[in-house]
Amino acid sequence: MRKIKLIISYVGSNYNGWQKQKNGVGIQFYLEEAIKKATGEEVEVFGAGRTDAGVHAMGQVAHFNTNSKIDAQKFYYAINEFLPDDIKVLSSCEVPEDFHARFSAKKKTYVYKFYASEVIMPLFEFDAVRVNSKFDEKKAKQALKFFKGTHNFKSFCSSNTSVKSTIRTIFSIKLKRDKKGIYSLIVCGDGFLYNMVRIICGTIVEVGLGAINVKDIPKIFESQNRNMAGRTMPAKGLTLQKIEYKE
Repeated sequence: MRKIKLIISYVGSNYNGWQKQKNGVGIQFYLEEAIKKATGEEVEVFGAGRTDAGVHAMGQVAHFNTNSKIDAQKFYYAINEFLPDDIKVLSSCEVPEDFHARFSAKKKTYVYKFYASEVIMPLFEFDAVRVNSKFDEKKAKQALKFFKGTHNFKSFCSSNTSVKSTIRTIFSIKLKRDKKGIYSLIVCGDGFLYNMVRIICGTIVEVGLGAINVKDIPKIFESQNRNMAGRTMPAKGLTLQKIEYKE
């Protein structure tokens, strides 16, 4: 029995998130079906994170166990033969028995894309979200420093979350604007709560729009009240960029 690690990219628009479920098909289901067709085995694929419906991934990580003789480095070729065009495995390799895609992860990086415009820009709408053209980049960047470090992010996750602890560490957070005018909020942390990145981005956007005073962000943290933070940005702007493991 071998353990195979996969790095996967997908467009989340047509799927109900990563996890397979009764009321909708997830990315996990398609991977397990593709592996079954490639190897003849019934396997369970374990992902590093459960991206929500509509969320994309550039570097999702998963693993599964197999008795197949397929070369570990070429496994992704075999799997891709049976995957739709909007889900593809970028690479594959064999990993030690104690590796776990989720529990071995040390850092996760998400990118949220948005643009400021009076009108919808059709070519941006695929993976970016429009915000009001009055967005003030300089003002928004002043908010970034409050999110870096180890904090209780209870105000910045969905109120129905069931996790035991809402303490998380943000290693870095940056806001960049490309030549086309698309902003990317790049957040790297040790883990993320349900909708955490989307709510952090929504709060930063509202600071840029003047709806939230940057000086009030510490109070939002202290309140531990979801209603004090900004909007939850739409799923389509979010991409799981990469996951890092201890070398």
